Order: sequence, then structure tokens, then C-alpha cells
Amino acid sequence: MGTIKKVGDKLLNSNSLVYTFLRSIASSQTASWVDMLTGFVLFAWCNLTPWLSTAIGAIGGGVINCIINYKFTFHAQDCPWKAVVVKYTMVWIGSVLLNSFGTQALYYLISHWDWLDSLGFKPDGYYAAARLTVSLLVSWFWNFVLQRYFVYRPTSFDPAAIAFMERITPSRKEKQND
Repeated sequence: MGTIKKVGDKLLNSNSLVYTFLRSIASSQTASWVDMLTGFVLFAWCNLTPWLSTAIGAIGGGVINCIINYKFTFHAQDCPWKAVVVKYTMVWIGSVLLNSFGTQALYYLISHWDWLDSLGFKPDGYYAAARLTVSLLVSWFWNFVLQRYFVYRPTSFDPAAIAFMERITPSRKEKQND
């Protein structure tokens, strides 16, 4: 029983690459389910284009992912939340663009493969295959790397990010005067 407790403690608290990656998988899966379900519903039931369905789904998933990652995945308490918001938004915008237009491009490519039609694929299947493929690639090679080494770590960019946030958000004094 002690071994299981030690592994569980490491899984929850260690900042090693392996345990952080495992926590990021859990966070990513939670956010991805929100993202994918929203995108698929918008595409299949609301007839939105693949890129727009993907972008809207990514917004919901992105918000959930940022919140979970701050406390659980990357233990970023030593990184000011205002800096995290700016850095996460920058990485997230790149992710949305890569996912949206990558999904659109792959959807277009595979929808012209006649052999998939012979297997029974339909537009919903093309979308699902394109979305899942692009999402995995972007998640591993863009999101995880930039979140681990930039977003949730103190950087020399943080003062500029905090200054930006302070310019665009009202101070407490301004709120009290309203």
C-alpha cells in the first residue's frame, strides 16, 4: 500500500517531466472533451464550417485547460496569474489557429480520397479523423512544450505581460469610483 501512496504522491506533486506530462494528459483530456464535443455538435447539428466549429470548441476547452493547469498540472503558484493569462492566451491563439486551419486543411485533403468513401466514411467521419489527428499533434508539439517551458514558469517576459494586463483591466480604485 505504501508504494501506491508514493506513486500517487509523485503523480500529484512531482514536477519531473514524466509526472507533469501525465498530469497534462489528464488536464488535456478534460479540456479536449469539452472542445471536441462542442466542435462536433456545432459542425454536425448546427452546420457550422469545420474551422469555426473547431475554433468555438477550442475557446471552451482553452479556458478549462488554463485553470486546471495553473494549480494542478504545472503547480504555477510562483508565476503571477496575470502573466500566465497573457502567456497562455498567446500560446492558445497559436493553438486555435493551428487546430482550426490544420483541421480544415486535413478535412479538405481526406474528403477527396475516394477510397474512404468506399469504406463508408462520410463528412462527419472526415471531420472527426481530421480533428483528432491535428489535435494530438498540436497538443504534443505545441501546447505541452510551450506551457511547460514558457506559460507556467517565471520568465523575463512576465513584467511586460503584467503591465499589459494592468492597462486593460480596471484597478480596484476605478471599480469603487463607478
